[in-house]
Amino acid sequence: MRAAQYLRAFLGILNREALRWLNQRSRFISALVRPLVWLGIFAAGFRFTLGLSIIEPYDTYIPYEVYIAPGLVAMIQLFNGMQSSLSMVYDREMGSMKTLMISPFPRWFLLLSKLMAGVAVSIVQVYMFLAIALIWDVEPPPLGYIEMLPAMILAGLMLGALGLVLSSFIKQLENFAGVMNFVIFPMFFASSALNPLWRVKESSLWLYRIYSVNPFTHAVELIRFSMYGKFNAQAAAVVGGFFVFFMILAVWGYDPGRGLIAKRGGPPE
Repeated sequence: MRAAQYLRAFLGILNREALRWLNQRSRFISALVRPLVWLGIFAAGFRFTLGLSIIEPYDTYIPYEVYIAPGLVAMIQLFNGMQSSLSMVYDREMGSMKTLMISPFPRWFLLLSKLMAGVAVSIVQVYMFLAIALIWDVEPPPLGYIEMLPAMILAGLMLGALGLVLSSFIKQLENFAGVMNFVIFPMFFASSALNPLWRVKESSLWLYRIYSVNPFTHAVELIRFSMYGKFNAQAAAVVGGFFVFFMILAVWGYDPGRGLIAKRGGPPE
């Protein structure tokens, strides 16, 4: 098949994801309200009790709400990745996913296109959040808005691929919400989104180790460093490695001949 055909298929999937996002106003609003609630209420309370946080490696004092902003950016991408995968479960129940999967395009390309479309939507949501966050003086360097873009793409791909893996073995739509909460909240709270790693290490070594093996922690650190013009090579390697691992599992899981769908008898007609 020609490159133009692949491009046309990708644009079709991207357009479908964008229209779905625009038509689901509750998803649009919740994507902004959730992190703003954390920023406006949670951060304000912690700033009052904890004061200013010393953030490594910047060696400076910054307000707590500025510190958690990258974590909230990653949270937006995590929720968006799960919600995008939720649509895969819905499409499988409605039978429309079968039409996509029996197309002549490789399965990895279709899943990757779906994943990239979801990441594009999440990035739009992130920049809208950052625009509103200026009210709380969350203002990275001007170049930071551009330099964090590659980090958000890589982090979004990894988190979205995790959502695809989960959606590949969830049979019914009503079960997905429970699994989302089981995955999202432990990943978020056991990460550096809310607490600096060095401070966690000072208080509890075993908790620090849990934070360190959490892929969401490395996604947060990758975004946090890039927001201030720094490159965290370790975080990039870990996030990239988990993305490849999750993507392989997702392709395998959506293969009717070998994956998790085959064990349930394939997608519904």
